[in-house]
Amino acid sequence: MQTILYARVSTADQTIAHQRKQAEAAGFKIDQVVADEGVSGVSTVLSERPQGRRLFDMLRAGDVLVVRWVDRLGRNYADVTETVREFMRRGIVVRTVINGMTFDGATTDPVQMAVRDALIGFMAATAQAQAEATKEAQRAGIEHAKERDDAYLGRKPSYTREQLDDVVARLGRDEPVLSIAKATGISRGTVYRIRDNRAEAEAAIARWTE
Repeated sequence: MQTILYARVSTADQTIAHQRKQAEAAGFKIDQVVADEGVSGVSTVLSERPQGRRLFDMLRAGDVLVVRWVDRLGRNYADVTETVREFMRRGIVVRTVINGMTFDGATTDPVQMAVRDALIGFMAATAQAQAEATKEAQRAGIEHAKERDDAYLGRKPSYTREQLDDVVARLGRDEPVLSIAKATGISRGTVYRIRDNRAEAEAAIARWTE
């Protein structure tokens, strides 16, 4: 049996090493890391990604697939739910670093199955909703940034694109601000500012990266 971490990074600010560090800090002993870089979880389903395709070939019954959260597998509800169910049908256990969720197809208890399937659907739907909300906020932030004098960038944000995305995802799951600050390494004040003015947070990133 092997434990494989699948990581997906879509921007330069995100790192595979960070996702592995998070997994190991959560107690996972990773045997191998499979990762796709510069790949969108919205437009490219797992089976169409170069390294995502490898997972379907290399994972065997009894193996454990670890992901930071289900949004690493994808941000489309139908695709993510079918992907997780396909892995379970093959006897593969899917586990998440965030929230410590376990999806195992071995259970035959109907109540446990119903709860498991409901959680899969909820998490997949949340991933898609967050992707759509992020896209809209980024659009608003970029437009906001364009309205500012090009010569004035303002203070450089104290967070990266990866940290911003992580904060937004955690806020979407109603995690406490203090917990988010500890998990992401940024101050509580910054988390509050991101929560209260998402468009300006996106604008700040856009002014320094666009």
